[in-house]
Parts: sequence; C-alpha cells; structure tokens
Amino acid sequence: MALQMRPDLRMSQQLVMTPQLQQAIKLLQLSRLELTDLVRDELLENPLLEESQELGTGGDEGGDAQSGADGEREAAPEPAAEAKVEEVKVGEVTDDFDWKSVLENNTYLPPDPGAAGGGGDELPSLEATHSAPETLEEHLLWQVRMSNYSERDEEIAEYIIRNLGNDGSLGDTTVTQIARRLETSTLKVERVLRKVQLLDPVAVSSRNLAECLWIQANHPEHPIEDPLVLGIIAKHLHNLENRGYQAISRDMGEPLEEVYEATKVIMGLDPRPARDYTSESSQYVVPDVYIHKIGEEFVVTLNDDGLPKLRISNYYRSAIHSDAKAKEYISERLRSAQWLIRSIQQRQRTIVKVTKSILKFQREFFEKGVQFLRPLILKDVAEDISMHESTVSRVTTNKYVHTPQGIFELKYFFNTGISRRGGDELASEAVKTKIKILIDNENPAKPYSDQKIVELLRQEGIDIARRTVAKYREQLNVLSSSKRRRLF
Repeated sequence: MALQMRPDLRMSQQLVMTPQLQQAIKLLQLSRLELTDLVRDELLENPLLEESQELGTGGDEGGDAQSGADGEREAAPEPAAEAKVEEVKVGEVTDDFDWKSVLENNTYLPPDPGAAGGGGDELPSLEATHSAPETLEEHLLWQVRMSNYSERDEEIAEYIIRNLGNDGSLGDTTVTQIARRLETSTLKVERVLRKVQLLDPVAVSSRNLAECLWIQANHPEHPIEDPLVLGIIAKHLHNLENRGYQAISRDMGEPLEEVYEATKVIMGLDPRPARDYTSESSQYVVPDVYIHKIGEEFVVTLNDDGLPKLRISNYYRSAIHSDAKAKEYISERLRSAQWLIRSIQQRQRTIVKVTKSILKFQREFFEKGVQFLRPLILKDVAEDISMHESTVSRVTTNKYVHTPQGIFELKYFFNTGISRRGGDELASEAVKTKIKILIDNENPAKPYSDQKIVELLRQEGIDIARRTVAKYREQLNVLSSSKRRRLF
C-alpha cells in the first residue's frame, strides 16, 4: 500500500486553559502567605497595580465564584481597557497627610523618666530586644575558646561541633571519618570528643542514647555510683523501653523494687540534652475566615487583614493615548491587573461560600464541640454550592477558619463516617477524640489495650475494629498499652 499525503478535516472538542484561567485556579489553592507573596511580586512586575490603604480586593461575599477549569463557566472576557479603568479602581491616594504632626508627636527617643505614665520603666530591657537566641553551636564554641584547648585540639573540637545534628548528637559521623578528614589519629579525636561531651549541656555530641545517659551518670562533678543504674544503662535500655522490669530483675539478680528505684534515677537523666537549643520559633496560623456567633445565629466574615489591597494606578491613564506602543503595553498590563483583582475577589467569595456550606452541615459541631462532628465529604459541599469537587478541594487546602471551638483547617471538617447503633454515623475525628478521652482517664498502672478500647466504644454504640483503634491511636501519637504502663 502506497503512502501519500493529503489534507483531512476533523471536528473535535477539547478544553483549552488560558493563562488567565490557570492563574485563577492557582490562586484558589494558594495559602494566605503564598497569596501575599504572589501579590507582592505582581506589584513589582506590573506598574499599573498599586497597593491601596483604603479598600481591599475582597468582593461581595454572596457573588458567584465559579471555577472555569472544574466544570463551571469561565469568566467573561474583559471589555476594552479604556472602558474598564473606572470600574476596577478601588480607591484614591491622598497626599495631604500631616507628616510634620506625626514626627512631632512620635519619637524614637526614650521618654522622660519624670514624665507621666512611668516613662522608661515600661521600655523592654536590652536583652529582650536581642535579634536571635544563642545557638548550640555558638554556645559550645564559646566554651571551647574559653578553655585551655591547644590549637590542634580546638580545630578538632570545632569540626565536631559544626557537624552535630539538630538534636545535638554526632549522628552517623564516626571518629574514623573525622580523623581521616583532619589527617590526625583516631585516638586524638576520641580524646577531644570526650572533652566536648563534658561541655554544657552535658553529653552533647553523643553517638547514641546509651552513651548520652552513661556520660551523665558518670559526670565528674555528680557521678551516680549505683552499679544497678549503670548496668541497666549498659545492657538493658531495650527492656527499659518495653517496661520489661521482670527481665531486668532476673538478669541483674536484684529485687523488683530495686529495679524500680534505679529506673527512677535513669528517668531523671536527659536523653536530649540539647533540646533547649533546638526549639524552633512558633508558627502562628492566621485564619482566612471567621465564624462568629451573634445571638442564636452564626455569621461568616472574611479576614482581609494583612493581605495587600490592590487598585489600578491612575498615573498611566494619560499615557494610554500617547503612542501606539505605549497603548499596547499599558492595555496588556491593565488586562493582567484587572484579571488578578477579579481572581482574588473570586477566590475570597469562594472561600466564604464553602465556609457557609460547611457551617450548614456542621452546625452542631460549632455549638457543642468536636464530639458532635458529622461525617462529610467534598461531594456534599460541592453539590450544595453547585461547584466541582476539585474546586472545593483546592479552596479547603491550607485555608483556616476561626470558630468558637478554635482554629481549624477547612479540610478538618471532612471526615469518613463510623457506624453507630441506631443507624446514624459519627465522624472519624469524633471517634479519635473519644479514644483520647478514654486514654487520658485510664489507670496508668493498668492502661487500656486496643481491644479494651473497642469494648468501651461498643458500649457507647460505636462499632469499630481493633486495627482501626490502633491506627487512630498512632495518629494521635499515643503509645501502646505496654509502653503507657506506669508502675511507680
């Protein structure tokens, strides 16, 4: 059969996503911080965008906020640039600010101690204004340089300190590797390592838990001379972890009461001596939306605080009629700015819309608490607000809501159902809460096993398998019953 080329006409349909539509979809799934960064970048790149100090980009909460990529209708194309300048303008910049009055009434100099209101006593101390806390590395290097280390030993000690992990341990780095890297003997590195381990905090740069506890137990200033304590550290940490006190007693030939007393001493040691230097700064969650209870009704309000508030610049309006190239550039930038503002408005309206739907389904949770959380899936909310499930998924990712019960991610309200006697269902998060309450109120000497928790939940009408209880317990970071047992 001969091959030949010929023209051929075919009709087909396909979904084409414009760059503007892709941007709108991207904005839906951005977190609050990511949205702020994106808007800041757009302010730098697009000269027609300005940050207004008056009105924000959030539009009417009741408006239609459909996403074109998920089965909804795509936003209509923008009309001519000249006709839309007034419509998207959000505020006016005023230049009549009284700076002189501000500078006269606000000063950075310390107030007069004799002035009314206490004066300098209310100022923070110099230590409180320090930019950053001292790190573990800085603390250890300061001690090394203040000690009588030789130049070579100081070099080895600095190398050890700079290779410590976040928990202050030496980790996988071996003495042989350090000796090879610094071209010295392993004996010398081991001797310097012993000196570093006696610095404050004691037992830093340990290679494992046993060495960490052993160094603390044999500290020259306050050694522990009990051979049972040292024997447990040397040989029975695995039994100690599993509460195998009987095995320790048989192997060490000591009464069980003596093993308990020795365990108390070991529990007084610090398995993570560098914990005070590895704490990370707290990350605070800023809610995207608020739910307030006013009287008997719940009100959903959008949180625009901290988000850059955009408007179209008036400066370039006169330049749009200057020449063809300027008009083309300004028209393009104007369309981009218009679409960004509309996309942010649509994003904010969609968040409010989804939150109101969640409020309708989970009203009992907002009134009574976590134990009354209902099973809910994305499809329920999507059908309620006539949107696609993927749109709801994007909107609820990395978005937080402030409620009378606390701050929660919007994803938190979507849970699978656990069957109960009587035909109704309970959300999985509510079951986790019940498990946590049972464990918190158990007898520490006789903690509940997973099977016992199953039986207790069954008494409340909740049918759940033992492996499901084990899965939920692990998600709650709760140890097994054998490791929760407290005998003293």
